Amino acid sequence: MAGLWFDDLAIGDTFDHPIRRTVTETDNVLFTAMTHNPAQLHLDEQYMESSQFGTRIVNSAFTLGLMVGISVGDTTLGTAVANLGWDEVRFPAPVFHGDTIRVTTEVIDLRDSRSRPDQGIVTFLHRAFNQNDELVASCKRTGLQRRRPR
Repeated sequence: MAGLWFDDLAIGDTFDHPIRRTVTETDNVLFTAMTHNPAQLHLDEQYMESSQFGTRIVNSAFTLGLMVGISVGDTTLGTAVANLGWDEVRFPAPVFHGDTIRVTTEVIDLRDSRSRPDQGIVTFLHRAFNQNDELVASCKRTGLQRRRPR
């Protein structure tokens, strides 16, 4: 199992996830279409040529999902019970087709579950950077995590 048990985590643990992902036009168009988001900034190149960005930008919901998804293998794969929430989601810079995203994760809070003694609550701070080391996304994610079986 790749994920870590609640008992294996400590506040301040930091992960530089080895998986990186280059975002493609197909990623952006498919995700945007599948989620019924007709925003021109994701789909209409001609419209975006005259924008401040000069080209289409990647759907931020895709960026959020990618950032969290990259973190799963090193943190919660097989040990997560449930995602409890995402807070302070930020996109300080746009993601463009062709950007390569890397992600870091820090454990920022741990607490026992009051109702589930075999589980704990962990809060991660995820950060995504492009190939220029520019921060493009961040969020705090809280989840219910299994304790190591006895």
